[in-house]
Amino acid sequence: MTIYPAIDIRDGRCVRLRQGLAAESTAYFDDPADPANAFAAAGAAWVHVVDLDGAFGGKPRNLDALRRIAALVHAVQFGGGLRTAADVDSALDAGAHRVVIGTKAAADKAFAAEMLRRYGEKIAVGIDARDGFVAVKGWVELTALRAWDFAVQMVDLGARTLIYTDIATDGMLSGPNFDALERMLAVPGANVIASGGVSRREDVVRLRQLACKYTNLDGVIVGRAIYEKRVSLADLIDIATAPLPFRP
Repeated sequence: MTIYPAIDIRDGRCVRLRQGLAAESTAYFDDPADPANAFAAAGAAWVHVVDLDGAFGGKPRNLDALRRIAALVHAVQFGGGLRTAADVDSALDAGAHRVVIGTKAAADKAFAAEMLRRYGEKIAVGIDARDGFVAVKGWVELTALRAWDFAVQMVDLGARTLIYTDIATDGMLSGPNFDALERMLAVPGANVIASGGVSRREDVVRLRQLACKYTNLDGVIVGRAIYEKRVSLADLIDIATAPLPFRP
C-alpha cells in the first residue's frame, strides 16, 4: 500500500482546504517545494499534487511548481484543471508520472476513453463524491451521477486507477468514510486510492488491515494530518509497506 502525501497549490502556496471550500483555506508553506523536500526525505515513493487554481479555473495554473516538485521527488501524481488533451500533455511534460482527470471525464466519456487509450496507466480517474454523488469543477457542482456508477463506467473504458475522495471528510481530520470506501473497493477491475479524513496513525492501520480483504486498495492520500504533525509520514510509510497479513 502506498502513502501519497498531498501538496495542494493555490496562489503559488501549499494550502489545505476543508471539504474543498475555497473560503476554508489554511496556508502551510509559501513554497510547495519545501514539503516536497520533506516528503522525499521521509521516504515517500509518490507525492500527490493538486493544482487548486486549475481545479477552480478549468485549466492548469501551477505547472512551474509541478516541475520543481518533480525534480525533488521520486514520482508525482498530478491533478487539477486537466480538461483537454493538451492539458494532460502539458502536465506529463512538466514531470507528472500520473495525471488525474475528473470533471471532464464525468461530463465527456469520449474524452475519458481517448485519454485512457492514449496514456493507459498514466491516467487516474478522480471520483470526488458528496453523499454518494459525483462533484465536479473543484467540487463546487454536484452532479446526478452516482460515484459507484461512474467507477464502473470508467473501469469499462479501461481505467486501472481510481482516486476516491469523500468530500465530507476531506480536511476534517475526522477519519475516512470506510463504508463508502468499501463500496468503491467492491467495484472490480481497478486499484483504488482512498482520500479524505485521515487524522491519526490508527486510520492507516485500519486501511492496511482492509487491504487484507481488498487487494485493490492501492493506497491513501494524506494531507492535513501530516502538516499539523498529528502523524509521522515515515511511520505511515512503515505501516503501509508492512507485509500482509498486517498485525499492528
